[in-house]
Order: sequence, then structure tokens, then C-alpha cells
Amino acid sequence: MAGDSTKPMTLPSGPATLCFDKDDFMKNDFNVDTFVMDCRRRVPLETLRDDLHVYLKILRSAMIELINKDYADFVNLSTNLVGMDKAINNLTVPLGQFKEEVLSVTSAMENAIEAVEEKLKHRQKIKEKKASLQRLINIVQSVEKIEQLLGLSSKLEATPGTDLNGQLIERVATEFNKLQFYVMKSRGLPLVEQVKPRIASITSTLQYSLEGSFLEGLDHNNTDILRQCLRTYALIDKIKDAESLFRKHVVRPFMEEIITEDFLRSSSLKGMYTKVLEFIPKHCQILKDITSSSSPSGDVIRGYDFVVNAVWPEIISNIEARIPSIFAPGNPDIFHEKFTISMDFLSKFEHQCGSQASVKRLREHSSYQLYMSKWNLPVYFQIRFQEIAGLFENSLVIGFNKTTENEFYLTASHQMWESIYKCWQSNVYLPTLVHRFLRLTLQLLSRYSVWIDETYQKEVEKPSVSSGSRSDRASTPANNMVTSKVNGLDTSNQQPTIPEPEPITLGQILFLIADAEKSSEKIFPVFVEHIEPKLKSLDFDNIDSIKGAFSDSQESVLFNVPKFQSYVVQEVTNHCSLHLKQVADIPRHYRRTNREVPSKPSSYSTGLFKPLTMFFDEHKIVLREAKREEIARAVLQNLAEQYYTATSDVLTSVKKMEDSLKRLKKARGTGVSTGTLGMSDDDKIRQQLIIDIEYYGQQVETFGFSSSSLQGFSQLLELCKEAKGSMSQTATNPSS
Repeated sequence: MAGDSTKPMTLPSGPATLCFDKDDFMKNDFNVDTFVMDCRRRVPLETLRDDLHVYLKILRSAMIELINKDYADFVNLSTNLVGMDKAINNLTVPLGQFKEEVLSVTSAMENAIEAVEEKLKHRQKIKEKKASLQRLINIVQSVEKIEQLLGLSSKLEATPGTDLNGQLIERVATEFNKLQFYVMKSRGLPLVEQVKPRIASITSTLQYSLEGSFLEGLDHNNTDILRQCLRTYALIDKIKDAESLFRKHVVRPFMEEIITEDFLRSSSLKGMYTKVLEFIPKHCQILKDITSSSSPSGDVIRGYDFVVNAVWPEIISNIEARIPSIFAPGNPDIFHEKFTISMDFLSKFEHQCGSQASVKRLREHSSYQLYMSKWNLPVYFQIRFQEIAGLFENSLVIGFNKTTENEFYLTASHQMWESIYKCWQSNVYLPTLVHRFLRLTLQLLSRYSVWIDETYQKEVEKPSVSSGSRSDRASTPANNMVTSKVNGLDTSNQQPTIPEPEPITLGQILFLIADAEKSSEKIFPVFVEHIEPKLKSLDFDNIDSIKGAFSDSQESVLFNVPKFQSYVVQEVTNHCSLHLKQVADIPRHYRRTNREVPSKPSSYSTGLFKPLTMFFDEHKIVLREAKREEIARAVLQNLAEQYYTATSDVLTSVKKMEDSLKRLKKARGTGVSTGTLGMSDDDKIRQQLIIDIEYYGQQVETFGFSSSSLQGFSQLLELCKEAKGSMSQTATNPSS
């Protein structure tokens, strides 16, 4: 009973066979539903119920044991509490007195602390007033000392003819610097307001003396005087005044003489920039030596940058005011030339800065941002975009016209690459617009791919759907069907209408296929030769992703090539297969005509390959050997399949007719003649087909293929075997 109440209660252990852990009941987040669901995953509910009953009995037994163990304490609990109220009441009065004493001491301590803080604050105010008074005394003393050094009268007028040498000016500047510090700390005090006119007179006299000495040092290239003046300007925190003085008296007269429209017309923009750059080594070198870390004497006066803060703003101010015409983007060629020259000038100017820190200050200067913003690059690119993309878009209207160039066959393909090359020509491309020219290049390739796709949909897909076949739109009738396509509809009874554009020819499709494949082959070489070096020069870090974009363009250009090639194969196959209709006429030639046994190929066999041969002869220039083999193999395979169908139909028909005649003669009781009458008509038909198939195989080999390599021809040979097997003994051995 007297144990630690904070000690967690320990539950009695149960059998090891229980399906749950007894400690789960003592967890703060114990939840009955969660407990039951967790146990149910392992055992059935009946087992859980039985285990809970078992553990309940264990808990009851443990509780009884606990009560029995401390039984006396439980029974005497009420007896032990007798007199507790009286004891508590006896403690109330002493505790109240102790509380009053503590509060009294606390109040006394707080009063003492407040008194000490008040005295400290009073002392601090006295100290501040003493310091302020001392600063006022210092101000008066510094003013009087400076006036004495400068020779100023009590009426605040400089003594005429006062000659201040460099050392005296430096002494005055040191004292003036102290004066400025004291005035800043004592701002708003009445005495400071009283001496302000005297301080203003000192300031003007000092600046006048500094200006005179500074300009004298510049005129005579006197390093000592310049060093003292610049050190003094820095000491009195007037560095900007020195730079402005140099800009006004030295830089401005020079730039106003050089940066003019007349000088621009006579010496060109490049000549003007060259003359401007000559100013820096001629007039700024001595100042750069004094203020830069590369000073030979090692005595560097830091904080100045005359090239950035004096020369550059004056150059831009004069360019903007006197020759704004150089920024006009109306003529892109002139704009490109002027922009390139100007960026070259800017690069050379940065080299004159002398340090990376100076270059950084130049690029952060407001006049630098103004100068760059004057070049309207978006307008320039828009003009170039309309010029480049416009020419290409116009070429797509006559895209299938034959180009006079040797590399490509079609105007569209030639113009597309001319446009891409133009994007990266030195007289068009600007590094600042690299991302835009890169996007334009990809857009040109994409537009070319879209044009190829539109051509396929317009010239192949839709006409095929509407008319079922393009055979009527082939080139010339019969023998010259691959040169041009004409619409074979009879329009004699129709009203005159606006003629539709002539459909493209198979020859033009071959040109398109060849150009697309050539373009795909050129994409990466052109990228590596013309584009990638420019990206690397600009430290592009996404070159791999850009290569991926060009790879996608390459695939897009080639996407429709297999479809066009399949269409060409189908068109040539259709014209060749016209001759296969004559296969069905073979039975008519031999049945009941008493013709001789066939010994040579049918007339259709000799004309079967004529369209394919003419096709290759006419387009041998555009068809490379590999492409020729692909088309030839596909056409011959298609023809073999159609030939097999036609021949199989004829043989099936002959077989049916032969069987029908046999059944008829058998029904009439007449015998079948054995061999005295020679070869039967049906066998003549079979013999002719066998000769024609063998001739087909010979013709296939003239195109450079083994007849056995064509799957369709293998099926034809099987037909030959079946036909030979169906022929009578007389037919197979005519001599008997």
C-alpha cells in the first residue's frame, strides 16, 4: 500500500498459449475494436473468447491474493484517518505567518532594485550628456581649426589668393572627417544648427581646393598630387564627387567630340568604338595605376573605379542621346552588324576594366542595363522568324516542285535545310538568342514532319477511302504509269468547275521518301557541326536533352516513310497484277479448242513484270540499291500471293469440271478414253500454268532474288506439284 504510485502496474502472467499479449491492455492507446481485429487475424473468435475467459480467472485470483496480502491495511483504513482534520488546522496559522514574511521580503527587494535602476539610468543620462557636450566642444574646435588652416575669416569668406598645397589639404580633410563624425552624432542639437553655415563654407572651400588640385594633377600627370587628392576624397567620403569631376571635365568633352552622327557616317560604328576605347589607356591609365591592385608602387587607394563609374556612363549617355539610330531593328542585317560590333566593343571594354570585380560592377551598373535594353532583340528575332519561317512555309505550297539543287529533289526539303542553315549563319545568329534559334530549328523540323504527314493523309489516306483504289490516278496510261497521276473520272457531262490540284505522282512520292531519309541522316551531323559548338561556347548544361529533342525530330521525319513506301509498293503491285486477270482466261483458250500442248509461257507472263521494270528504269536515279531491293521484294511477294490465289482458283475450277465430267460419263455408262486421243484439255490447262509459274520464278531471279527466298513463290511451287500429280499418265508421258 505504501509503494510508489508512479510505478506502472504489472499484470499477472498467463499461459504461453494465449493468443494475445497481456501488456496490450496497459497501453495508453488501447482500443477494444483494434485489439479484437488484430487477434482475429491470427485465431478464430471462439479461441479469443476462450483465452479471455482463462485470463479473466487469472486476474480474479490475483486480485483476491492482493486483498488477502494487505487485508489489515484495508480494514484499518478508516481508523488511521482519525484526527487528521485537527492536525491540518494546527498548521494553517504558522503557514499564513510565513507567507506574510516572504511577501514582505520580496517587496523590500523589488523596491531596492527599482532604486538602483533609477540611479543607473540617471548616471547613463549624465554620461550621454557629457559625451554630447564633448562632441559639441570637438565640433567647435574642429571648425575653428579648419577655418584657421583654410584661412577663412569670421565672416565665412576665404582669404583671396590662399594657396593650399597637397599636405595642407590632407590635414584639412583629416580634421573635416572628424568634424563630419561629430556632426552626425550630434544631429539636431541647436549648436550644430548654428555652425552649419560655417561647415558649408568649409565644405565648399575644401572641395574647390580639391577640384583644382585634382584637375592640375590630371593635366600634368602628377601621380603624387592625384594620390593625395584621391586619398583626401576617400577620407571625406566623397569618392563619387571625384569620379563625377573626372567625367565632367575629362570624359565628356572627348565623348561629345567622338560620339556623333557625323563621326559615325565618316568612320563607321566600328571606327567610332575603336576611338572610344583609345580614351581609356590614354586618359585613365594613371588613375587605374593609383586605384587598382596592380599599382607598381603598391600604395593602392581603394574604392575608385573611374572606368565603370565615369567613362562608361558618359559613353552610354552620349550614344543614347546622339546616335540612337544604331538601335533601330527595322533592317535585320544592319541591326545584326551593329549589335555584333557593339557586343565586340563591350567585350573589349570589359578587358579594359582590369579585374573581375570591376567587370561585375560594370554589368550591375544601371547604364549597362539601359544599354542592353536598347537592343530590341525580340523584334529582331521576330523579323528573322517571319523571314525564315515565311520562306519555308511558302515553299510548302509548291513543295513537290523539283529543285535545281543536287542534294535534295523537292523544293520543300531544300528550303527547309536552307532555313535551318540560315538560323545558324554568322550574319543571322546571335548568342543572346540561342534559345530562340534552337526552338526555331526544331519548329522547322516539326513543320516539315507535319507537312509529310498532311501529304500522306491528303494524297494517300483520304483518296484511298473515298475511291477505294488509286489505280485510276496513276501516272500515264498503261506503259508509263509512274510519271504522273490523273483522275480517271468521266467529266464530259459535268459543268466546268475549278480544277483541283493534281495529285502527286509516284515519282514525287519517291522524291519525298529520299528527301525524308536524307534529312534524317543530316540532322545529327548538322547539329554537331553547326549547333553544338555554339551551345558549348555558352556553357549550356542541357545538351543531352537537346540531343534528345533532335532525336525525336529525326524519328518524326521518318514516321510516314514506311507508309509512303507501302503505298508505292501497292500501286506498282496493282498495275502488275492487272495482267493476272488473264490467268482466269487460260481454261477458255484450251477447252474444246483442240490447241497444241503448251510449251511456252502465256503472253500475260511476259507483261507481268513490265510495270515493275519500267518503274525501276524511270526512277533509277532516286532509288538507291537498298531501297530498290526493298520495293522489288515487296512487290514480288505481293504478286506471288495474288498469283497463287488466281492460279489456285483456276486449278480448283478445272478439278471440279474434270470430276463433274467423269461422274457424267460414268452415269451414262460410257468409258473414259485412256490415251489414244493425246493430252486432255484439263491437262493442257495445268501444263500451261506449270510453265507460267516456272517462268515467274525465272523472272524473279532477274531482279536479283532467289525464287526460293519468296514465301509466296514456294506456295506456287506446291501448286505445281499438285497440278502435276493431277495430270493423267498420258499427259505426263505423251510419247506413250
